[in-house]
Amino acid sequence: MTKILADKILTSAGWQESITVEINADGHIGKLRADTKEYDHRVGCLLPAPVNAHSHSFQRAMSGLTEYRGPNPKDSFWTWRKLMFKFLKKLDPDIVEAITAFVQMEMLEAGFSTNVEFHYLHHSESGKPYDDIAEMSQRIISAADQSGIGLTLLPVFYQYGGCDLRPLEDGQKRFGNNLDQFQELFQNVTKSLEASPSDTYLGLAPHSLRAVNPKDLIKLVSLAKENPIHMHLAEQVAEVDEVKEFLGARPVEWVLENLDISNQWCMIHCTQMDPHEVKMLAKTQAIAGLCPITESSLGDGIFEGTNWMANNGNIAIGSDSNIRISLSEELRTLEYSQRLRDRSRAALANSHQSTGRRLFEEICKGGAQAAGRKTGFIKEGYLADLLALDTRHIDLEQHKKDTLLDSYIFSGDDRMISDVWSAGRHLVKNGEHVSRTEITKAYRKATKKLTEF
Repeated sequence: MTKILADKILTSAGWQESITVEINADGHIGKLRADTKEYDHRVGCLLPAPVNAHSHSFQRAMSGLTEYRGPNPKDSFWTWRKLMFKFLKKLDPDIVEAITAFVQMEMLEAGFSTNVEFHYLHHSESGKPYDDIAEMSQRIISAADQSGIGLTLLPVFYQYGGCDLRPLEDGQKRFGNNLDQFQELFQNVTKSLEASPSDTYLGLAPHSLRAVNPKDLIKLVSLAKENPIHMHLAEQVAEVDEVKEFLGARPVEWVLENLDISNQWCMIHCTQMDPHEVKMLAKTQAIAGLCPITESSLGDGIFEGTNWMANNGNIAIGSDSNIRISLSEELRTLEYSQRLRDRSRAALANSHQSTGRRLFEEICKGGAQAAGRKTGFIKEGYLADLLALDTRHIDLEQHKKDTLLDSYIFSGDDRMISDVWSAGRHLVKNGEHVSRTEITKAYRKATKKLTEF
């Protein structure tokens, strides 16, 4: 058993002071005691560590390589996408494993306990499957073994190049499977995870309405059973137009009419929704998986956060392209986007929670749901996914309760994070991952030639 004494702590019952949290050998939280005599670690402020609900780990190695304009005077998501396809040609399983371990390390240092990996890079450069069709998925699992992060792996089903069911482009061939191939891949991953830590989970992800035959979505839901299902939805204007042309309805309208959407689902981005769609989708209790830094980078648009949360919609946060992995900045960007659009302040606060407190608690709860993981609260029986802030930091030392979170999110950054535990594994100490040297060395070696593409 490990005991952590927290001077300040945000529990499921609210803020408390001088509480000792016991972590059992199985990685779950035991008792919370008002006993400060015996402890293994002492921290200034202890919080639940959120889930990173959406990640394409390999894209981390593209960071900084696409910030220029090509021959098209109007650069967009679609021109960025072509560069991403070109970048893929250089990646092999060893490189992907090294990148992923590095990304997961950065997630932990940023305060995330869990990586929900939306994994669609399945095959060799030619599109031919590896001898084990789940080879690339195995590398994500191996990376998690190195980093120690909690993992929810989402193998992605990707069939077509568009809603008209056109063949995949050259750059997409590494993603593609028919339904039989995907079922084999999914079964292989299921078997592989039997040897992983008990807090490793499996879901699946139809990539988008553009990339999957609508008839096969029902079969995927059956394959998922009760596990999480994630899908990109309503991210780009061109996507909305294409879905409307070929499927006869806007993306959100189509899924609500044709699928049984529930809290099992996490819809990624949803930056192109009309007000009536916000209200209808929020009612299903599906998660809106938001990635504000990436959505800003790619010009996706602004999520209707105020309307969504006014309708009791659930949210989670992800780092998506991983060009910048920062929990505080994701939340700050989400809130500031609402203020800029509406010319307001404290847009996502409510009458009893500050902006930072409400955002933080909502993503902890929603991220747990999106990951299929018993986490999100500091509460007996929940996984010990914990984040400690260093209250000696000059911008935190005078603050209490909600203002601690507000100062961290709106004035601070990752340097305020002192420690992170994932299922009781103490992986970040004094702000640094315990295996940073080894993981960084492997990343440097693997990515040495990736800047030229």
